[in-house]
Amino acid sequence: MSKIEWTEQTWNPVTGCTKVSPGCKHCYAEVMAKRLKAMGAAGYDNGFKLSLMPERLQQPLQRRKPTMYFVNSMSDLFQEEVPDSFIDQVMDVIRQTPHHTYQILTKRSKNMLRYFETRDVPDNAWLGVSVEDRKYGKPRIKDLAAIKADTRFLSIEPLLEDLGQLNLKNIHWVIVGGESGFGARPMMESWALNIRNQCLSADVDFFFKQWGAWGVDGIQRNKKANGRLLDGQIWDMIPAIAV
Repeated sequence: MSKIEWTEQTWNPVTGCTKVSPGCKHCYAEVMAKRLKAMGAAGYDNGFKLSLMPERLQQPLQRRKPTMYFVNSMSDLFQEEVPDSFIDQVMDVIRQTPHHTYQILTKRSKNMLRYFETRDVPDNAWLGVSVEDRKYGKPRIKDLAAIKADTRFLSIEPLLEDLGQLNLKNIHWVIVGGESGFGARPMMESWALNIRNQCLSADVDFFFKQWGAWGVDGIQRNKKANGRLLDGQIWDMIPAIAV
């Protein structure tokens, strides 16, 4: 079971990544990968260097219970160094397991757009992009919206600034969260409320994941103590899953 609030399980046929934008600065996956390497965990011999794991491709095929999978929580499937032929294998597994739902999140939106220009998106694959700021994050939304997919989502975590007006046309789900861990940057309540309000107006499902290391009062403390309340309530909206 995953500790990530908006999914059920993680599936990592690829591990390791490189930083491409400010949202990567305090990457939780990098910290975890180094820890797993020190523990001698299988699949992390290279730490956070890119590694393809073909031996993990069959994992979802072995699970009968319908499951929501976050694909590559420890990497980015659309890194330049990941061959299209390997991505094809990942998509083949997704198609072979229509009882599962797969959430695929990337910061390399142009690579994802290029890949799907010549391929169909599996019906049970949700495509998403990370949107942490205006300069790097917002342009990814346009790339995502151009891909023909049944479900498209934005992961706005960590939210690093007020994003202003968002184009939510063809977007079905938005996740918002503050940063946690060492060196976490604070998130302002007004930034999150701006996104929440736009989602409600556009009839887009809104999910508030966490405040992170900084609370709504601007005080730094344990993220669990800061909780998940936004404007006095929990926001756990999620698109309907057809299984």
